Amino acid sequence: MSLAKSIPLILLSISIAVAGQILLKLGMNRIGIVSLNGFGELGQLFSAIFKSPLVLFGLFLYMVSAVVWLVVLSSVDLSFAYPFIGSSYVFVLILSRFILKEDVNPIRWIGALVITAGVIILSRG
Repeated sequence: MSLAKSIPLILLSISIAVAGQILLKLGMNRIGIVSLNGFGELGQLFSAIFKSPLVLFGLFLYMVSAVVWLVVLSSVDLSFAYPFIGSSYVFVLILSRFILKEDVNPIRWIGALVITAGVIILSRG
């Protein structure tokens, strides 16, 4: 697979993973704060997870993302593909701000710009 064809697959994998992460957070917001002080709490966590469609769908999207990622890895160098994972931090930051309504301070935005610049530089090499 050419690099030009691999980049859309890389971005697809990352986008699916980011969507999964947002769904996991939405689901866990509904479940509430979890503390793991013993096996009882662990059982309650697993029960809550398996009752949460958002968490389950988020986990499913992670699995789909991993399958797409395996397709990518079968045809391009890891040293080329992996730096694109950095863009997932940027996408999560943006979606966290606008979907989850999280406060994002200026330092995080600057960090996102640095990550984006790094991904661009690495993708050219």
